[in-house]
Amino acid sequence: MKWTRKDFLDIRSLSREELEIVLDTARAFKDIIQRPIKKVPSLRGKTAVNLFIEPSTRTRVSFELAAKRLSADVVAVAQEGSSFKKGETLKDTALNLQALKADYIIIRHPAAGAAQFLAERLGAHVVNAGDGAHEHPTQAMLDTFTIREKLGVVSGKHVLIVGDILYSRVARSDIWSLTKLGAKVTLVGPTTLLPDCFREMGVGVTHDLDSVLPSADVVNLLRIQHERQSRAAFPSLGEYVSIYGLSRERFRRCKPDVLIMHPGPINRGVEIESELADGDNSVILQQVTNGLAVRMAVLYLLGGGQSEAL
Repeated sequence: MKWTRKDFLDIRSLSREELEIVLDTARAFKDIIQRPIKKVPSLRGKTAVNLFIEPSTRTRVSFELAAKRLSADVVAVAQEGSSFKKGETLKDTALNLQALKADYIIIRHPAAGAAQFLAERLGAHVVNAGDGAHEHPTQAMLDTFTIREKLGVVSGKHVLIVGDILYSRVARSDIWSLTKLGAKVTLVGPTTLLPDCFREMGVGVTHDLDSVLPSADVVNLLRIQHERQSRAAFPSLGEYVSIYGLSRERFRRCKPDVLIMHPGPINRGVEIESELADGDNSVILQQVTNGLAVRMAVLYLLGGGQSEAL
């Protein structure tokens, strides 16, 4: 099977075979980025625009490095320094970028569906770098890649996703990716941030972290998305930490080789204690490295590259 999509917008619409193409291509790029000379000419002469209307460190820098490692030219556009501040619409901004012959538009936007909106109106390749609380597809790919790299397979592994599920685009994309590849996924969080409707996605739902930690192969911790919440979702931060924070005491319930993951940014002492975030079971920084390989793979495939050519 070959990659045929113009854009990379979500995980929900992708088949298992398409997910595996991305993962296999990322594995080849992981080897490339370990070399002394990390650059390849795959996108020479192409231009990628990072259009980030929400703050970002890891994703923005990762996409910029990915494009540059593929020899593309890269332009960064942030809300504060753009004509958004003058009232220009997203559509007009994107059409102007395309008129300047941008080949890729990588967009992060607070509105769900923003990437899809552009993809339907542009000839350029559109990549979703996170749209509201909808999806974050490349984060799901790098999370899945990390699990497969560390555990050998995804199928049959028990993955906990803990924290603010309701407002998390990472959680939704991870659910689609992991379940399509055969993992058992259990969501954990307070009732205000984890309604029962998530069971319809084919996952387990529990509000008792301690009961599921012993069977977990992976614990993926999410931060609380305060910026998307209109009201407090729990009585106090201290109560949340006591029930859902991964402390050293709580960690003793886990398997010795459990993987600890986090998409970042980490709120140390809230969702996880610093000692665990920096400990031997943590693969948080490996996720960041793998994000570069995954985003190189996505840009390469959208540009017509094929995994077997690497």
